[in-house]
Amino acid sequence: MLSAIREVQIPLLTVMLLGGCGAKAFRALRTREIRAGLGPTALFPLRLRCPVAMGMCATELGLGVALLLTAGRAGAGLPATLVRAGTAVLFLIAVGALVELRERRPGAGCGCFGELSVTPVGVRTIARAALLATAALATIGQPPLRMAVSASEAELWIGLLTAELLLLAALSPEIGEAMIRLGYSEPCEVRLISVERTLAALGGSAQWRRYAPVVTSADTGWCGTIVVRCRTTWATPASASATPAPRTATPTTSVAGRAPIASGTVAPRSSIPAANAAA
Repeated sequence: MLSAIREVQIPLLTVMLLGGCGAKAFRALRTREIRAGLGPTALFPLRLRCPVAMGMCATELGLGVALLLTAGRAGAGLPATLVRAGTAVLFLIAVGALVELRERRPGAGCGCFGELSVTPVGVRTIARAALLATAALATIGQPPLRMAVSASEAELWIGLLTAELLLLAALSPEIGEAMIRLGYSEPCEVRLISVERTLAALGGSAQWRRYAPVVTSADTGWCGTIVVRCRTTWATPASASATPAPRTATPTTSVAGRAPIASGTVAPRSSIPAANAAA
């Protein structure tokens, strides 16, 4: 049983590494920003985030391809041991980086699978990285992969691989994010997003790098207060000699397939004391 479990780890690790690299590359091509969606890069200074992100993608791609090339007899021996040990080190570093990211940036996602990894890092994400690190350690010293010699052995391998995939799916918040994107998604105007996550997305955008010298101070590097208001209505107070200013109503916003957002009314400031006195 233990030998069969070790047999299925190399294909699984290869799929995870190449899948993560492909998801990051797709996100980078779509947003034209290599650092977009890569959570651990938030732990580094701004000037180092792009090289770190590129290094992460290149490492995942290199290890994934190397696991394939050294899985058979051609790469057996020292090359296979070095590649599998490097994969184990990568996932062990990922465990430490996710723990640190959870402490310092609790609203940031892990970035493991590009735009799907937007859920804040939690226990499940850290447990998944630890499971993959254990799987990589189990492959060290494993003989070259071979074909199953009987139908019962093939069924055992398929069953173990399916069970481990289900376990990884249970530990992956990306599955829920993918289901949400395939189905209903709430409008952005009613979505709750933490300030840390908003500032992390702002700091990693190309627009911020372009206009940062205009809106930042030399002391803090960030503007003092960033206020984002959606559908804000400004009421101008009436002068003492003029008639009270009319009420201003916010327009009703409707989204296709959803109930319209209720409109609000803002009363002029001059009418508030009179209303209180009448009450």
